[in-house]
Amino acid sequence: MIDIDEWTITSAVRKAHGATSNARLKTVMDSLVRHLHDFAREVQLTEAEWSHGIDFLTRAGSITDDKRQEFILLSDVLGLSTLVTAQCNRRPAGCTEATVFGPFYVPDAPAYRNGDDIANGASGEPCFVGGTVRGIDGEPIADARIDVWQSDDEGWYDVQRPELEHAQGRGHLSSLGDGSYRFRSVVAVPYPIPHDGPVGQLLEELGRHPWRPAHLHFMIRAPGYETLITHVFRAEGRYLDSDAVFGVRSSLIAEWKRNEPGVAPDGTCMDVPFYTLEYDFVLNDSRND
Repeated sequence: MIDIDEWTITSAVRKAHGATSNARLKTVMDSLVRHLHDFAREVQLTEAEWSHGIDFLTRAGSITDDKRQEFILLSDVLGLSTLVTAQCNRRPAGCTEATVFGPFYVPDAPAYRNGDDIANGASGEPCFVGGTVRGIDGEPIADARIDVWQSDDEGWYDVQRPELEHAQGRGHLSSLGDGSYRFRSVVAVPYPIPHDGPVGQLLEELGRHPWRPAHLHFMIRAPGYETLITHVFRAEGRYLDSDAVFGVRSSLIAEWKRNEPGVAPDGTCMDVPFYTLEYDFVLNDSRND
């Protein structure tokens, strides 16, 4: 019988993993236990702190539901989401960079045609978005599925508004034969991640703010190409240098151009100022993996 103490416990737990036939699981769990135990020894974790940590995780689980994922928020603010995204999405130069998924994606978003208004009643200044989807060699990609989602001008996503009975600020459309896409929405604004739960409490205790810079979320999928999950960030906005979830990339920053009342890109006569955003996406050929 091994004598278990603060130094022998790590090898004892790792030895207990030896019966698994899942080599990858053993690799991950062995490393997790080693780093977790080293962490506890390094900071001399107290029983009270351990109990507080268990309570934190319990509260994160309790507040999580089909509309809110507190553990994704925790992963985001600790930089783990960005780390995993970066190491799993290494692509050739010229491809659009990936960034964090975020907690507000909805898989059954409504379908729209090119040029439609995906805001669907969301409040905000009108904005017309367009661009192209191409491959790394410049070829236009037709019929790429483009999922897009964003907050309204109060910083809320539709799933955060229980009174809503329909989607707002989200949907999916397909690129045209020449790779182009167009839709109408509202201007992106900065917003805070949900901070009324344990993750928000952690940020406050760390002296950190919960704000994200203005952005649109995109997920683009096409046969033969790697799926792209990314944001497009609004240039010259607040929090670009201090995004609470570390998602900003300089290549993903673009200008939202303000236009005086007049004819919009889709031919609509606008009697109020409106914004336009042009952004081209470049997907990596899946054979380049």
